[in-house]
Amino acid sequence: MTASGEVTQALLDLDGSGGEAAEKLLPLVYDELRRLADHYFRDEPAGQTLQPTALVHEVYMRLAGSSTPVQCTSRAQFFAVAAQAMRHLLIDHARRRRAARRGGDRRKHSLDDVLEPATYRDEYLVALDDALTDLEAVDRQLSRVIELRFFGGLTVEETAQVMGVSPITVKRRWRLAKGWLHRQIVQGR
Repeated sequence: MTASGEVTQALLDLDGSGGEAAEKLLPLVYDELRRLADHYFRDEPAGQTLQPTALVHEVYMRLAGSSTPVQCTSRAQFFAVAAQAMRHLLIDHARRRRAARRGGDRRKHSLDDVLEPATYRDEYLVALDDALTDLEAVDRQLSRVIELRFFGGLTVEETAQVMGVSPITVKRRWRLAKGWLHRQIVQGR
């Protein structure tokens, strides 16, 4: 069985077996979740209060360790849900730190700063989340593409599978969403 098939089977087993299936799933998804977390924290200075390992563990516990685990039937679907959980954890953490430092003021940012995970800071992440929330009100599908690709690290093909659309549609929506976010973030709101 392929690695993707093993993840899918472990996810299907989560449906009724409780902790045993969750324990089987962790080794199958841990490295990829850790790779995503490492990517987010790559350029952060040492001594951050939220570390990649803690982020991975928190995301995993929210997804597989709760009394009502999330229902996923494929690897791509699991990482889509993980992307959403990671987004919420990162945003909550960034908002708390930002509020403690600056009192929550808004600033204009470069879209390249925001959409490049290696260079974002708390302000950029909060600006992206605010813009994604606004975009979701306008077009849920465009917002979802950004969330899956940026926060979930999914490929175009994986994003297409999760959304039930073609890869060409994902590419088109990615371009549209980035353009919309550029106008919102760079030009201010």
